[in-house]
This record gives sequence, C-alpha cells and structure tokens, in this order.
Amino acid sequence: MRIAGHLMEVSEPIQCPFCGQSFELLIDTSLPLQQLTTDCEICCRPFEVSVECEPGQVLNLQVGSG
Repeated sequence: MRIAGHLMEVSEPIQCPFCGQSFELLIDTSLPLQQLTTDCEICCRPFEVSVECEPGQVLNLQVGSG
C-alpha cells in the first residue's frame, strides 16, 4: 500500500475476461465506489471494473467484459 497525502492506492490482482491472463491493477481506495474501464496488459482489450473500497482496503472487485 502506498500513502501519499490523502491518496491511498493498493495493487489488486485481476483476470482479463477475454484472454484469462492475470495482472495487477492499481486502485485508489479513497473513493468508496468506482466504475472504471481498463485495458488488459496482455491482449489490450478494454473491460469494465467495479470496485467497492474503504480507505486502504478493497472490499469487493468485479470484472466484466462490458
């Protein structure tokens, strides 16, 4: 975990819904509910990520193909 001022980021393992490869995603836990689109680091296809957080901790992370 990295704390810079009020920014709290954690690295979470996620799996691409398209190619199945796993990689780490950096998540800002200062925002309690997040919907974001990210690209797979392996196959480069975009997919949706939903995250529920408390400061410094990811409570729930869901990945979808969009």
